[in-house]
Amino acid sequence: MRTASRCFLIVAGMALAGLGSSCAAQAQSHPFTPRMSCAAASRLVATKGALILSTGADLYDRYVASQAYCQRDEITKPTWVPAADTPQCFVGYRCERIGDEWPF
Repeated sequence: MRTASRCFLIVAGMALAGLGSSCAAQAQSHPFTPRMSCAAASRLVATKGALILSTGADLYDRYVASQAYCQRDEITKPTWVPAADTPQCFVGYRCERIGDEWPF
């Protein structure tokens, strides 16, 4: 009986570990703009309203279509990202806290 309980705990732990790593991998996958056309990247932001885009190895940020997707204490800043067909593609905006701008 004790061996069966131990085996169950080991198998359950392995299953949970596999599930956790699978969820983490899915949570980290974001559309990668350097492999998309500029039009496709811009359309994606416009369609979704707000989403996370990856713009390079380990580089990502949240992009929005309008002020409606920002908090009350945030403003929109126009943002350009690299795309497959252009190095500077306007995809929409980033939300930035009011007062977080550089002093110069």
